[in-house]
Amino acid sequence: MSRGAATGPSARRGRPLLPADAPCNIARSLVDMARQQPYLPAIFHPEGRDRNGVRAYTHFTYRQLDDRSDAIARGLQAVGIGHGVRTALMVRPSLDFFALFFGLFKAGAVPVLVDPGIGIKRLKVCLAEAAPEAFVGITPAHVARLLLGWAKKSLKAWVTVGPKLGWGGVTLEDAIAEGEARREGWQMADTRAGELAAILFTSGSTGVPKGVMYQHRHFVAQVELIRDAYGIEPGEVDLPTFPPFALFDPALGMTTVIPDMDPTRPAAVNPDHIFEAVRDFGVTNMFGSPALLDTVSRAGLERGVKLPTLKRVISAGAPVPPKVMARMLELLPAGAQIHTPYGATECLPVATVSSDLILGEARAKTAEGAGVCVGRPLAHNDVRVIRCDDGPIARWSADLELPAGSIGEITVRGPTTTQAYYGRDASTTLAKIADGIRDDSDGIKDDFDGIKNDSNGIRDDSEPWVRHRMGDMGYFDDVGRLWFCGRKSHRLETQAGPMYTVPCEMVFNQHAAVYRSALVGVPAGDDVRPVIIVERDPDAAAIAEPALFAELRTLAERFAHTRPIETFLLHDGFPVDIRHNAKIDRPGLAQWAAKRLGAGR
Repeated sequence: MSRGAATGPSARRGRPLLPADAPCNIARSLVDMARQQPYLPAIFHPEGRDRNGVRAYTHFTYRQLDDRSDAIARGLQAVGIGHGVRTALMVRPSLDFFALFFGLFKAGAVPVLVDPGIGIKRLKVCLAEAAPEAFVGITPAHVARLLLGWAKKSLKAWVTVGPKLGWGGVTLEDAIAEGEARREGWQMADTRAGELAAILFTSGSTGVPKGVMYQHRHFVAQVELIRDAYGIEPGEVDLPTFPPFALFDPALGMTTVIPDMDPTRPAAVNPDHIFEAVRDFGVTNMFGSPALLDTVSRAGLERGVKLPTLKRVISAGAPVPPKVMARMLELLPAGAQIHTPYGATECLPVATVSSDLILGEARAKTAEGAGVCVGRPLAHNDVRVIRCDDGPIARWSADLELPAGSIGEITVRGPTTTQAYYGRDASTTLAKIADGIRDDSDGIKDDFDGIKNDSNGIRDDSEPWVRHRMGDMGYFDDVGRLWFCGRKSHRLETQAGPMYTVPCEMVFNQHAAVYRSALVGVPAGDDVRPVIIVERDPDAAAIAEPALFAELRTLAERFAHTRPIETFLLHDGFPVDIRHNAKIDRPGLAQWAAKRLGAGR
């Protein structure tokens, strides 16, 4: 069978799932680090330039961050934002963003994070679903909240980061002043491992964003898996170009350097700002989307830039094209690696793969249509590939599983597997499988103290384990590596059989003139017509459209799974997700292609 559970010593290193009633708060890791390294800088934030053009930064040490978040926690509690209070957080990346985030955890509140770039209508829907009782935001966010009616039925408390106008509540500075006066006898909220810790909304790249319910133990497990997977050590310096990733840094003991960029437009980053930050601080770890790596590596290779302090680059959001990976490695010192964790907001990380494998034996297989290798499952993750089914699956059964080499839907059960979406019972039913299997062969102890039903909406102990359906198609090879073949919702069901996006697209992406491609289907009577849409590589030599399409058809003829593709279209710039600028909006491209081809006429 295609079992992907990690085995061996690493899988038995420690208990992967904290009992639900165990004391647990991810902010405790900041407290511990502040004791171990109080004077080490925790966060640097860019604050313009001096008269000589030198970048200026403000910063918190670990002690300062711990003290500031303590004061914030006390102040929040004083205005009614305490244990279990769902709190929308809309603050730009800054020193106080991180202090606020940890302050909310210390107060026992439940942060609600939604990407502001998803659009006004979607943002209003998400906030209505999460029904936050408090709103902590910058002044423009409060203005938008009032004008657009965000969560107006549920809000009871307001904190403004910046000047407050006529909407009531307090400013952050007022809350901190109140918190400073309440030092004596104060303790962090007594939260438990199974309690709701945060509601994090998905990117919405495959539909309306969904609020993922994180328990405190999920955050703790994520920190452990990330630290162990990449060998991250306290004292390292991180450049996280996706702000939420920076929230792991204090727990890992790293110094965070916030880059000067718009985090909602990573593809449009100014590469000089990235190079400058790496050099200013001797950055050892960088997190960035494939789109950002593409922009940075093009500029770096053209200018002969070297980044000798970087030990690793971690990239997520979509597979990193081998061309981009190879180009980025040219900027890094010998021995440095680019790592791509596989996962989703609902369960992260699931597996990981390094550039050595992607650019080694996997590269040729990918070019031939094998999909993209995402590596081996991490310790404590039990990954199985099941037969494709668009409907709900109530309970796990062994006969769902497919043998190695068979493409199906990827599922995972592990310590970071979240149990439900907030206010989305139908989505939860489609995405989760009750899985109470007791199996110690993978080193996972299935003794479970239970999660009690309470006001936080946590499921009870009748379903101690939940298996998440990733919504991705893939398979295990004969040595236990997982291969990604695209989203389940993006597959084409043709009369000749199913077609999967990634195995087809990677065949055409190897062409020097192709930056990326997208497989979409357009109606063709009772069938579906497969179409490849191409975005040109801006640095490639010019080639006329007829000649390019002829060469792509020749590529298609080489492999059985791409032979049915006879139609090609050029597109000036693919629509992509806001969060990473890397996930292609294939449904949008399918509508565009149908109009271009006159489908249905």
